[in-house]
Amino acid sequence: MGWLRSARDVRRAAGCEGCILSGTVSLVPYTSAWPVEFTNEASAIRAAIGLACVHIHHIGSTAVPGLLAKPVIDILVETETLAALDAATPALAALGYTARGEYGIAGRRYFAKSDREGQRSHHLHAFTIGAPEIARHLAFRDYLRTHDAARAEYAAAKCAALQDTGAIKADYQSAKSACIARLLEEALTGPASP
Repeated sequence: MGWLRSARDVRRAAGCEGCILSGTVSLVPYTSAWPVEFTNEASAIRAAIGLACVHIHHIGSTAVPGLLAKPVIDILVETETLAALDAATPALAALGYTARGEYGIAGRRYFAKSDREGQRSHHLHAFTIGAPEIARHLAFRDYLRTHDAARAEYAAAKCAALQDTGAIKADYQSAKSACIARLLEEALTGPASP
């Protein structure tokens, strides 16, 4: 992964010199390699699961230019039925994905993929067309893409979460959840009036 910089460079570029990086959670500056990785992986997924994939989207922080992110490509697949996607699970396994079921979100199918070194490289989230989670994921991504202040606030929340939690994944997720909830509300309804 030649595009990854040293931990010191990552903290400096993110504006969080005090951030803690670990093997559990690490943040890196945005790279233009991520959309290319998504496009390549999306093509492989479409070829593998065929009609079970109606739409496919790049979501998460790696889909937001300029945003600090864990170097993991998040993919959202829209499917006609979860049964169709469940039937395609062996094809996803052949691509290296491990099925995790709903993984805490009713109506979702979640898959994880790791690279040759065993580091997580992709998350695949699948929902049926029209599921409210789709609109939330896309609205959050699009809001961060188009609102510089929101993107900067989210990056700062990520740095603070790393610093405060020692990069323990569950604690990191929890520490940034209030910021995510507020920014998602803004994305769905518009910013609050001063």
